This record gives sequence, structure tokens and C-alpha cells, in this order.
Amino acid sequence: MTTLQDYLRAAGCEAGLQELIELIARQAGPIREAFITHQSYAGSENVYGEQQAAMDTWADERIIGAARDSGLVRELSSEEQEEVLTFAGAKQDYAIVMDPMDGSSLIQTNLAVGTIIGIFGNGSVRQKGRNLKAALYMLYGPMTTLTLTIGKGVQIFAMDHEGVYRLLEADVRMPEGTLYGTGGKRPEWTAPHTTFIETIEKEGAKVRYTGSYVADFHQILKYGGIYCYPALKDRPKGKLRLMYEAVPVGFIAEQAGGAITDGTRNLLDVEPDDPHQRTPIYVGSAGMIRTVKEIFGRTHA
Repeated sequence: MTTLQDYLRAAGCEAGLQELIELIARQAGPIREAFITHQSYAGSENVYGEQQAAMDTWADERIIGAARDSGLVRELSSEEQEEVLTFAGAKQDYAIVMDPMDGSSLIQTNLAVGTIIGIFGNGSVRQKGRNLKAALYMLYGPMTTLTLTIGKGVQIFAMDHEGVYRLLEADVRMPEGTLYGTGGKRPEWTAPHTTFIETIEKEGAKVRYTGSYVADFHQILKYGGIYCYPALKDRPKGKLRLMYEAVPVGFIAEQAGGAITDGTRNLLDVEPDDPHQRTPIYVGSAGMIRTVKEIFGRTHA
């Protein structure tokens, strides 16, 4: 079977980027092993005032250390860090944006969680998502999988018992489907979001939602549909972060034939004002995204 290394070489991935992707992918094993001993809360809060799980801080420190020591990364911005980190001794100019442990509150219940990574060139994390050189997420479920794009379609790899990633599915295309997941409490939904959900439910959409963004999106990637975390009445900017959650996953979605929007604009075309800015997110099949934009367009007309 084709390995991750085989694929990256055959795809003509530049040497520094290949080295960085393989380095990040290797962190999945240690991260997964740490779940058993890091299930509590860390007794600290992140930049958003949210209580940090022990795995949030452990995975964050693990990936930051690997990136810093590699000499490949000039800047790194993490959901768990207040400031953008700069590595002065870097010999390459890659920049990483990341959510080191998405869905960490679910570890104690043994549901799937993940690590989300975006990789830019030019040494800066403050770029439009469309400029990404690579995006990936590692999903820790029954299998440890790596979903990856280097701008040449989407590939899914699975880690074997020796820690080698082997190609599970090549050139993934997101089908039109009927699955959906949405965050936020229904009484707090805005009128456009309520209309959208009611519309797709009438057309047969079925809800699947675990609260792990990356795991919920992976279902959409495989079976089609849409993941949403909308603007809410008391939270007009939504909950999820543009740079760490929207941009890498949106880049993967688009490479698989899907799309991402905040209801009116493609989030891959948004220049970030702040590393931690939030945004409403609708990501999924192209047809679902068209419906979102149609409904939001009528509401805002």
C-alpha cells in the first residue's frame, strides 16, 4: 500500500513541506498514548477564558516543541496560545495555524477527537486560507487517520501498528448527502439559520452531531451534507475560530469538491483581523452551501 511518504514524493511536494507534514503526522502516536494519563482539566484557561483540558495543553506543547526544533517553522499560532509564536532560528519560512486538540472534552467518553493543522508559506500566519500550502487533520477514533491536502485533492491515510501511514482512500470527493450537524441551542438560532435547518429537514436531512468539530466534519466529507456552527443571537460571530478551525477544514472541503461560508462569503477569502477571531461556519457539500447562501441572501436582501 502507498505510504504517506510515497504519496508526498509522487505528488511532487516540496522537500521542506514534506518534512514538516511527516513531522506533524508523527505526533499522532504520542498524542494518542497520552489520552490515558491526561483526561483531567489542567486548572488553567485559554485565551478565550475557556477551561483547558490536560490534553489541550499537552498536545499544544508537543506540537509547538516539534515545530520549533525542526527549524522549518517561522511562525506558529495556536488556539491555546495568546500570542503568535516566532521561532527566530528557523531555516525555512513555513507558518502553522492549529487547534492541537479539537473536542478534548470528549476524551473521557471515548468519542473521536482530532488535531487540525494549516500550513502557510512566506513566514506568516496572517493570510487568507486560499494561500495554504497544506491542510490536514489527524482523527483519533477506532483508527488513527490523517486527512491531507497539499492543494492536489484530498487523501486519507490510516496509521498501522508500526506507526506508518498507509493510503486508505485517494482523491476523496465529497458527495451530496443528507447529514447535518449544528451547534448552538435552538432558541438562540438566528432566523436565517432556523430557516436553513427547517428547509433541509423537510428535504430529508438527518442530524449527526457529537460536538467534536473535526469528527463531525469527517462524516460530512465521507457521506455528504453540512456541518454548521452558526451566528447566535447572543454570539453574532459564532464560536469557532477562523484561522484554527474554519480555514484548514474549509481548504480540505474545497479540495474535495465542497465549500465553506459564513452564510454570505467564502471563508477562504477572508483576511484575518486577529489570530483568534471567531466566525460562523457552514462547511460541506456544494449543494448544501448553495442553499445556505440562497437563504441568507434572501434574508439580508
